[in-house]
Amino acid sequence: MASLAYGSAAGRWVLAATILGSGIAAIDATVVGIALPAIGRSFGTDLQTLQWVVTSYTLALAGLLLIAGALGDRYGRRRVFLIGVTWFALASVLCGVAPDAPTLIAARALQGVGAALLTPGSLAILQASFHPDDRSRAIGAWSGLGGVATAIGPFLGGWLVGAASWRLIFAINVPIAAAVLLIAWRHVPESRDTTATGRVDVTGGILVTLGLVGVTYGLIDGFSPVPLTAGALVLAAFGWWERRTAHPMLPLDLFASAQFSATNAVTFVVYGAIGGALFLLPIQLQQAAGYTPLQAGVSLLPITVIMLLLSARSGALAGRIGPRLQMSAGPVVVGAGMALFTRVGTDGSYISDVLPAVVVLGLGLATTVAPLTATALSSARASHAGMASAVNNDVARAAGLIAVAVLPAAAGISGTAYLHPDELSTGFHTAVLICAGLCVLAGALAAVTIRNPAQPPAVRAAPRHCAVDAPPPAAAR
Repeated sequence: MASLAYGSAAGRWVLAATILGSGIAAIDATVVGIALPAIGRSFGTDLQTLQWVVTSYTLALAGLLLIAGALGDRYGRRRVFLIGVTWFALASVLCGVAPDAPTLIAARALQGVGAALLTPGSLAILQASFHPDDRSRAIGAWSGLGGVATAIGPFLGGWLVGAASWRLIFAINVPIAAAVLLIAWRHVPESRDTTATGRVDVTGGILVTLGLVGVTYGLIDGFSPVPLTAGALVLAAFGWWERRTAHPMLPLDLFASAQFSATNAVTFVVYGAIGGALFLLPIQLQQAAGYTPLQAGVSLLPITVIMLLLSARSGALAGRIGPRLQMSAGPVVVGAGMALFTRVGTDGSYISDVLPAVVVLGLGLATTVAPLTATALSSARASHAGMASAVNNDVARAAGLIAVAVLPAAAGISGTAYLHPDELSTGFHTAVLICAGLCVLAGALAAVTIRNPAQPPAVRAAPRHCAVDAPPPAAAR
């Protein structure tokens, strides 16, 4: 297939479906972050329970992304995408009517299953549908326009939390899901990996999910050694099984590409830092700085505006000059934004304390995200587009999962500390400095490991020197 043009009507419909589909997952992540203080007050919970509201969703998402990518490659990316959108919408309704914290956590896990089914499909559909010359622009638009949904979510969610109830934030997903189902059913072409044979690796999916559950539980429970050890052993068993089975859900030969491995290493560090900081930031803004839920949501809008304006251009630039420069410099700019969040305390103003950090963070994300995503997909064979997308998404989600589990304790925030402004602020400042350091590390890692693809040789008018007739440089590996 891979024939759609970026500016065509058919291409715009495909972009709309994939952007809105992935957008409901993005909306959910940002809206729930804004609503965490209200959820905590509603159920009278401590920080550990709020961590589980976030991580139960991420656990299901991270644990099932790989198998969902394999299902899409095998049975049709559009089909699995549509199932995921439907599942996500139904689980959102369950979240909205949850009578207590354990039920909400369970419903969030079900929501994560739907997100796992739809998330890899959104990028894989772009990779399989658009002409190679237009893929970077399409992925850049996906990154930037997806920010529109991310922007609407905190704004509308913050208003709903403040004016009515946190329960209504989950209703945001239902009309968006309905629109995605209609558009995708009518306009998105089906694609699959025609070489895929054999059974789907359900055993691998179970092992990786159980392993992540064990590790996450151990981290949230104060580095408890029993679940940590059990989780690590199960993850090791997952690696052994993937090497042994005839039809692994994670073909380990994907990592034979140094570019693919390096890109995912950078993804892990950057998204871990982002996930940890953005888990704590809405809590800090509301509990320490005194923002309302609506003000906390609106305060982050510049990130979305910047990504909307610049992400497509960033993707196009990386397509022309290669991704190395942006993947090296972008995380460092993200880290600078993180460090600026140390200005956010129990007093001060939005203009002087919050806005500079938000603007710098937005510039860093716009510089980094589209080239990073495009490089992860282009480093694998086109027939493995769904799997490459799933792996890259899984790495990002797993990084955020671990960061949310580890960062509060590492920064000295535990129990009901989030209810005490001064104690929370001290821990938050430590947390964002840790995240800033991780981002600088990611930029250095990209500078050392990422290589630009070889450019096509220029057409020669006439040979003038022996060097002109030399073979073009080998592609960077």
